[in-house]
Amino acid sequence: MTSVGETAKTPERESNSTQEWKPRATPPLGVTLTNEQKLACAFRSLARDGFSENMAGHITWADRGDETLLINPWGLWWEEVSASDICRVDAEGHVIEGKWDVTPAYHIHTELHRRRPDARIVIHNHPYYVTLLAAVGMLPMIAHQTGSLYDDDLTLVHEYGGEITDAELGADLADKIGDRNNVILASHGIITTAETIELAVYRAASIDRFCRLAYDIAVLGKDPLPIEKHIRVAMQKALTERAADVYWVGAVRRLLRTEPDVLI
Repeated sequence: MTSVGETAKTPERESNSTQEWKPRATPPLGVTLTNEQKLACAFRSLARDGFSENMAGHITWADRGDETLLINPWGLWWEEVSASDICRVDAEGHVIEGKWDVTPAYHIHTELHRRRPDARIVIHNHPYYVTLLAAVGMLPMIAHQTGSLYDDDLTLVHEYGGEITDAELGADLADKIGDRNNVILASHGIITTAETIELAVYRAASIDRFCRLAYDIAVLGKDPLPIEKHIRVAMQKALTERAADVYWVGAVRRLLRTEPDVLI
């Protein structure tokens, strides 16, 4: 019997309350993609979301388990990259597959790949609001549930050392990045890493809105309402495990409806 003001709980409700929700099924992509096609879709999708700065930036993918990397060519804007444009480089950055050349700034990536087996995907570019905060050396505060994706996984490298054009500079940057998956580079941009293309793209696609929200709150001159640590931890787990793959599939479906040439 329950007392006045109490609500009786059914056994079903009690048992479900301790279980983590998982979807029975999610809408499929509907096509099978090669790694080159996936990477081309990543470039165009992120460009659509404002992550890229014209032809700047690069994504690398250690997809074979050897020292080679898939990478975009120098000179193409992200929104025009197709699967046939993707290059493969060796550990020294020499193009071994592909018809174009690549930027020497790939050293931003190679040293991270060497040090971090979990960093199979490395994404770098200069989205506007990330770069705005990078210019003043400011890390965004977590003011919304999606910001939990970066809780204890975002850091700032304060020193701007110019373009990373050789392995020594890349190694120094990799040491500063350590084990973080999201790193804002002062006066420069952002590096995001992940073990899968799906999670890497989701982290990258969400970071600029995260920074824009932080900027707008700073302009308001108000402190955001606090989100307790245990909630941030739970949200980070949910976003990583449930949202990343679904985001990726939706983003690629959206892209293929209007830009099917990305797969060519």
